[in-house]
Amino acid sequence: QLLRRRQIVDMITAESNRLKMAPDAIKTGIQSHIDYLKKEMDDIDKTLDNLITESEICSNKLSIMTSLKGLGRVTGMNLLANLPELGKLDHKKISALVGVCPYSRDSGTYRGKRIIWGGRAQVRQAIYMAALVASRHNVLIKNFYERLLEKGKPKKVALVACMRKMLVILNAMVRDNRHWDPEF
Repeated sequence: QLLRRRQIVDMITAESNRLKMAPDAIKTGIQSHIDYLKKEMDDIDKTLDNLITESEICSNKLSIMTSLKGLGRVTGMNLLANLPELGKLDHKKISALVGVCPYSRDSGTYRGKRIIWGGRAQVRQAIYMAALVASRHNVLIKNFYERLLEKGKPKKVALVACMRKMLVILNAMVRDNRHWDPEF
């Protein structure tokens, strides 16, 4: 269901872009297709909500994850479906599994840049968007992001570090069955 939802979001985006450039003669057809796709997405959202509420475990995990400011319901559902290991692995393994763990590119005396690669692309994309929101609205992540920028880190590097930090926090929250508490 999540894969189909993602496909529909992509189609809505493509059709919306076409609508901007389309001649008046075909705008109504494109708009009716967008309306149909939005209805389909609403149906999928209802189905996903029903599946989650039927499972007490999934409902509880989603409630815990979405208590972290910056992480929404869709991202939480993505993590539930595509990262069932959340809460069961240590912070290094979960970071590597998602693909936000930096790897060195050293050889002999050469010291290359650290890069991230591999992992689960769908989860990484979802965490990226959540980290982008959290770097503006979650006090802890925002302060962490700003500290990295002050140290001279490029914005993308700082954002990936925020992704990793959020993932580690989420992992601990699910493991300990605790909702987000900024004071903790």
